[in-house]
Amino acid sequence: MVDFDEGSDVFQMLNMNSAPTFINFPAKGKPKRGDTYELQVRGFSAEQIARWIADRTDVNIRVIRPPNYAGPLMLGFLLAVIGGLVYLRRSNMEFLFNKTGWAFAALCFVLAMTSGQMWNHIRGPPYAHKNPHTGHVNYIHGSSQAQFVAETHIVLLFNGGVTLGMVLLCEAATSDMDIGKRKIMCVAGIGLVVLFFSWMLSIFRSKYHGYPYSFLMS
Repeated sequence: MVDFDEGSDVFQMLNMNSAPTFINFPAKGKPKRGDTYELQVRGFSAEQIARWIADRTDVNIRVIRPPNYAGPLMLGFLLAVIGGLVYLRRSNMEFLFNKTGWAFAALCFVLAMTSGQMWNHIRGPPYAHKNPHTGHVNYIHGSSQAQFVAETHIVLLFNGGVTLGMVLLCEAATSDMDIGKRKIMCVAGIGLVVLFFSWMLSIFRSKYHGYPYSFLMS
């Protein structure tokens, strides 16, 4: 076992630029291509790692998980909330045709997907990484091939800030409000877009080393 912070020379010798990485060193000969666990393809799940170890070493690891009722409970709670709202508003169902509500729901779904929530659900990455020696916590993964859960939350926030800025700019250009209020909305919208897009680009530059472009604070 080699820690990335203390054994960077080992990672360089093995041509590895991300962690964690699993490599099987056979008793005879050098490791082949199949002896490196394809983390981006197989994921972080214990079952996949145990299956790979069994294929390469004939060592069988039994993975036992307790039943997880969180998914069915959340689904039942969501259905109960929706059913309760429909029952309370059964005499007036116009809210189902509210364009603003559907637009907000669609926007939330888009922000969740573009921030990497589905990748988290499939790969199951850690929330963040804490250096055991220095105690420093990294919320942004240094490689473009992986991410932390906290990183997706930060990206979601930044995407939401940029979206809010664009909404304010659109409202300032099309609304019938007083010209003074429209100017304030326009300035606020530009400020949000510039600020959050700059922060977003800084994250992009930290993951894609050598990216030549920057924007204000990035």
